[in-house]
This record gives sequence, structure tokens and C-alpha cells, in this order.
Amino acid sequence: MEEKKTGRVLVTGSIAFDYLMQFSGQFSDYLIPEKLETISVSFLVHSLKKQWGGCAGNIAYSLALLGERPLLVATAGKDFSEYRAFLEGAGVDTSGVRVFQEEFTASFFANTDKKGNQICSFYTGAMRFAKSHPIDPFLEDQNLVIISPNDPEAMVLHVQTCQEKNVPYIYDPGQQIVCLEPNELIRGIQGAKVLILNEYEFELLKKKTQMSDVQLVNSVSVLVVTLGENGSIFWTKEGKIQIPIARPLRVVDPTGVGDAFRAGLIKGMLLGLDWEITGRIGSVAAAYVIETEGPQAHMYTLSEFYHRYEENFGFCEVLQKRLLAS
Repeated sequence: MEEKKTGRVLVTGSIAFDYLMQFSGQFSDYLIPEKLETISVSFLVHSLKKQWGGCAGNIAYSLALLGERPLLVATAGKDFSEYRAFLEGAGVDTSGVRVFQEEFTASFFANTDKKGNQICSFYTGAMRFAKSHPIDPFLEDQNLVIISPNDPEAMVLHVQTCQEKNVPYIYDPGQQIVCLEPNELIRGIQGAKVLILNEYEFELLKKKTQMSDVQLVNSVSVLVVTLGENGSIFWTKEGKIQIPIARPLRVVDPTGVGDAFRAGLIKGMLLGLDWEITGRIGSVAAAYVIETEGPQAHMYTLSEFYHRYEENFGFCEVLQKRLLAS
């Protein structure tokens, strides 16, 4: 196993406000399959909370909890000042955030039913200017970049920049798979160190790019597919590694769970740990989020985090040593 590398991680993606609603029923009870082409339905929700979020903000926040000082490179609107102060207080470097005073910050609207299913909408706001905010000036002293869902044109440019500068990156196309062209997705995949998706996005990506499981696995060092309550699979050229979930103390809200998992993945990579330990770090990071309402409402110390890891997966000397020293 390699020792921890020097340098920091650069986090790109969306910064957004999350408007989280809870529906006491189940969406499927009100969807008529034969009438989906003319769907018109409204759900009466019993709660509404405004939280700080966005993929990049969420990943950066959990990375800060894990002892890193991530550099956030993204775009935000005139309403970002309080959110910026919160992130800085948590340990995130927001010097790479460009604020557009004529726009509001992007907003995510999520309605969650009693089974944890979600119906969501996303207002782009200042995120649509991300393509005019390149990452080139911020790449010095960065040993890893994550390209998470963002303005599609910005994602294409970030891939191009990382490849031209020979900077390793994690490719996380997520919700933007539907907006990116097949050739853009293929280029992002083929230059990536890690490709990460949930199971639905995995199938959608294969359909859109016409790439097989084998082709995807052979294009990256590791392909990570998250499976919700069934954990995740790390596909390497040597085979599959099944990663179990870490048991949450309670299940409150799934929003941002995947972003926390990505932060755990990055932390394991920065610590030079193998993929099995790295995946389990991701599982523990994700468990903290599902226990709270909102993607940045959780907190823990590194000691508490390691104790939770040990409770779920047993003693791990190398993780204990490197995590608590980071």
C-alpha cells in the first residue's frame, strides 16, 4: 500500500440550495402506467426545509470532515455569502468559487416519499456560467480532481483540461449523462482514473455510449457502481469487489448520500489505501448522511469516524494509523 500523497483535491460540480420535502405516501400509488404520457399529479407535502447542497458542495463538505482541505471550484449566485461562510468554517477552501451577482445560486427541489423514492427538479441559476470559469488556474498543487455533475459544457472543458495537464481525475457524470453527447461521455471515461455511477446511471451510460461492461472496466483503473442499500461494487481489471453498506443508526433522508460516498472514496485514494478499504470508508461516510435531514447536516471527528468504521467492518490498523494522522 502506498503512503498518503501530498497535494489536495480539487472539487468541481454544482453548488446549490436544496429544498427538501417529505411526502407521507408512496409515489407509485398515484402513478398510472398507461397515462404517464399525460401525467398531471401534485403531492401534498408535510415538511419543507432549505439546506445547503449541490454535488460539489456536498463532496467538499464531507472531505473537510475527513481531514482534507479541498479546493472548491464552481460558480454561485448573489445569495452565496452565508453558504460560503459555512463551508469555510467547516474547512473547505472556497477561493475557487466565482460569484455571479446577477444570478441566484442553483437550486435543487427534492420530494421524498415514505419509501425513500425521490422526484426532483433542478434550477441551474449561476451554474450555467460554469463553462466560463476554467479550472486551469487552480491546478497547481492538486493531485486529484473530481468532475461531478455541473453545467455539461463545463464538464467537457474540465475533462479536456485534466487530460491536457495530465492530472488524474474521477469522472462522475451522474445526472448529466442525459445531456452529454455520447462522444463527450466516452472521452470523459477513457481519460479517467475512476468512473463512478449509481446502478441506474450505469445502465443509462452503457445504453448511450454503446459500451459494454468490459469496455468500461478496461477504460479506467476502477469502475464504481453504487447499489443503494446493497452497497457498491468496485470493478477492477482483476475482478469485482463487493462493498457492503455501513449500518445507519436511523434512516432519515437519502439526499447527498452518494456525494458523501464519493468523499470517502477520495479520502481512501489520498491515503493510498486499497479499494476494499476505500469502498468501506465511502460506506461509512454515506451512513452519516442518511441519518440526518440534508446533505450537510452531519458532523463527526476523525476518531468518531474510525470508531464507526471499526463497528461495521472490524479493526483496520492501516486505516487507523493513516486516518488519525491525516
